[in-house]
Amino acid sequence: MWEQLFQYFENIDDFLWSYVGFPAILFVGLWLSFRSRFAQFRCFPRICKMFVRLLFNKGVLVDESTTRGVHPLTAFFAGLGGSVGIGNVVAITTAVQIGGPGAVFWMWLAAIAGSLVKYGEVFLGIHHRVPNKEGCFTGGPMIFLRKALGTWAGVLFCVLMSLYGVEIFQFTVVASSISSCTGFDKVPVAIGLIGLVILAELGGVRRIGNICTAVIPLFIVLYLGMGAYVLLSNLEQIPAMCTTILSCAFTPHAAVGSFAGTSVLVAISQGVRRGCYSSDIGIGYASIIHSATRMKNPSHQGALVIFEVFIDTFIICTMSVFLVLLTGTWKQDLEPMHLVEAALANYFPYMQYFMPFFLFLLGYSTIITYFCAGVKTAQYAFPRYGRQLYYVYTVTILFIFSFVETGQALIVMSVVQAALLALNLVGICKLRKEIEYDFDFEEAPLSVETAQAG
Repeated sequence: MWEQLFQYFENIDDFLWSYVGFPAILFVGLWLSFRSRFAQFRCFPRICKMFVRLLFNKGVLVDESTTRGVHPLTAFFAGLGGSVGIGNVVAITTAVQIGGPGAVFWMWLAAIAGSLVKYGEVFLGIHHRVPNKEGCFTGGPMIFLRKALGTWAGVLFCVLMSLYGVEIFQFTVVASSISSCTGFDKVPVAIGLIGLVILAELGGVRRIGNICTAVIPLFIVLYLGMGAYVLLSNLEQIPAMCTTILSCAFTPHAAVGSFAGTSVLVAISQGVRRGCYSSDIGIGYASIIHSATRMKNPSHQGALVIFEVFIDTFIICTMSVFLVLLTGTWKQDLEPMHLVEAALANYFPYMQYFMPFFLFLLGYSTIITYFCAGVKTAQYAFPRYGRQLYYVYTVTILFIFSFVETGQALIVMSVVQAALLALNLVGICKLRKEIEYDFDFEEAPLSVETAQAG
């Protein structure tokens, strides 16, 4: 019964991403790119400078006495915590394992087009946000979709985001990794992880942002440092690998090793769906998290999202797929969660112990940020009992799926993501005239919310 159910989900997933997800992301992303005169390229140096200014508080007017909202960088790292996760190490390598090297090209294209889709949802989330009782802001697709399409769209988003907010794939990978590394039974491991997730969410976006601020830079430094060593050790193979990526993006790839071969359509589908999953493009999560910022200008906070997609896709995801392509582990008969581990194990000892640590850092930061977004949508839909009911639902689902195969959990997440993507893209298109591209923040001080909590 379970096998038939997941096969049904897999068929739906293939259809949605092959015939709906890819054309929609490409069309809306390119359309927004033309409207903004390709701001993701044109304004990228300015966006990087703005990030540095925020990082060192240079020329940024931040009223530290206010309790309304969180610091822009806290929101940024909370958002990055949802993007930089196990999807960057495990899920993205399944795109290569199934779709071949050509999937990498389509992942890049999805990120280029999708960065402005993500910018659009964050802009609209901040533009339509409202103050809440906790001294912060509530914003996201559940609010702007009501204006764009009606109450039903806001309610539907809340239901879908509540499902997606329980990150069963990443929880399953972390629980399995810790259990196999330590030899502990999955039951105490799952219970312990659930406790840590709830503990983090009780502190809201501030606590989650602080956790991600500590965890994400640590992972990025360690992972990119190790990856750079492997790439430098295989420097002469990189041009051939890049040629293979480009050629396989437009031509079918024959079977090699345990790789069964693939068509161009499969490469496109896998690259786009895994790229969107790892970068959280179009699902509304980033809109909810970034709406908590003190930044008054939606364009300024939205610009950080473009930088977020760059870090996520073009640095971390690209590093992961380069590792498995250069070392050839993508052709081996391995579980996706072991591909990068096998690639690094050729150069670094004790990776069977270090990799669970990496996966825990990534998975935990992503699980808690999505859980926070799920709680916010549940509270918005059911103000009185939404939070309590969502806690019960989350504990139950996480415990059940800790015993399910990681591939099956990923399929479920992918189907819900496709539904969220379709709904949000319609809303973004409907409110397209409200989206502005005010990136003139290079010289002027960044305006940050200074209103006192009421």
